[in-house]
Amino acid sequence: MYLPRAFAESDLAALDRLAAQDSFITLITVHDGAPTVNHLPVLYRRDGDRVELIGHWARPNPQARHAGAATAIFHGPHAYVSPGWYPDKEEAARVPTWNYAVAHLHGSLETFDDEASLAAVVDGLTRQHEAAVAGDWRFEFERDDHRRQLRGIIGFRLVAERIELKFKLNQNHPSANREAVADRLARQQRDDSRDVAALMRERNTSPTGD
Repeated sequence: MYLPRAFAESDLAALDRLAAQDSFITLITVHDGAPTVNHLPVLYRRDGDRVELIGHWARPNPQARHAGAATAIFHGPHAYVSPGWYPDKEEAARVPTWNYAVAHLHGSLETFDDEASLAAVVDGLTRQHEAAVAGDWRFEFERDDHRRQLRGIIGFRLVAERIELKFKLNQNHPSANREAVADRLARQQRDDSRDVAALMRERNTSPTGD
């Protein structure tokens, strides 16, 4: 990922926030020189600097036969920024852009298919997401029909060996520009635009010149 110093984020609390907002990742692996890309919900766990993602594929998914290097992407909020919003819009360097937050986690995939581990993944994911929609479905390990469904999936674990966090929020602009953009985004209808505005206001630091 292209990561200018002005937009690099090192605080893993920022990653926690992205994962809490949207834990539906893009998972990329490479086999015989060709990329395989899938989109999957995961359980996110962090203990200090150790970050672990756990999820599962459908058993027929070709990526389920992969073990080794992988990249997982958390997609944060993003929004278009018009140069007309900048107070110094006459300056030649002011052009349209896109503000966003994203995280790339690079590591190695391990797969598993034992019943107890698969049940824990399904139970964890469903508890998390049923709670978010006020649902009440539960995985019941004692039920034969629930356990039989586990035969159709393969689990994975990715421990991040390298994490790239990019929060591109006009940090290379003067404070007045950042404040003006945040104000305009906060008044947009899209949730993503308002979320970007909130991030900008939290990080309205002095320009770096990068």
